[in-house]
Order: sequence, then C-alpha cells, then structure tokens
Amino acid sequence: MDDKKYSIGFVIAGLAVLMLVSGAYQLSYHALEERTIEEKVPETRKKEPEESVAAEGEAMKNYCYYLLDKNGYVVVYLSDKETIYEYTSIDVETLPVTLQNEVKNGKYIEDVEELYGFLENYSS
Repeated sequence: MDDKKYSIGFVIAGLAVLMLVSGAYQLSYHALEERTIEEKVPETRKKEPEESVAAEGEAMKNYCYYLLDKNGYVVVYLSDKETIYEYTSIDVETLPVTLQNEVKNGKYIEDVEELYGFLENYSS
C-alpha cells in the first residue's frame, strides 16, 4: 500500500517538474523570438509614424506603404518603394485578379491600419 502512495507521489512530482520545465522553455522561446524580431525590424517600423500639421491644419502622415509582387509573394514597401517594411507569405496568385494587377503595379496603402487590415484579410 505504501509503495502505491510513493509511486503516485513520484508521478505527480514528475508531472509538476515537466510542466515547470515546459513553461520555462515557452517563456524563453517567446523572449528570444521577440528579441530576434526587434533586431530584424528597421528603426522606421519600431516607431509609430509621426504626424505633421499642414498650413491648413490638416494632419499629414509621413509614411505610406506600397504592396508589390516580389518572387510571387506580396511584399510591403515604405513610400520610397525601395525600403522593405515587411515580407508576407501571401501568394499573389491567390488574390482576386483585380488585386493581383494592383499589387503588380504597386498597390498604394495610406496608413498602417489599412495595411494590417489587408494583411489580416489575405494572410492564411
């Protein structure tokens, strides 16, 4: 009878240790992943776009984005159409035909909200 109590206790203790180790691994993995992303992201992406006020009082954003086809995938560029803002896994061929043409010609995206709305809609 005592042997069963001890064996059940060892199993429970083993499971508790396994859960602790698994949790610690998950925390360290996510911390490393976040650090890696921060290192790869250009400084312009880390900051929110600054706004400037025009003479008429309208707010104008400094950044806009373009979606372009690169090797069959949608890639997000900054307003200069040379600086890559983000790579995506969106296959251009899976988009509707009209959207494919827009991306191949450089689809203009006005702000980050519109950009992430597009990415959420067409990411798998």
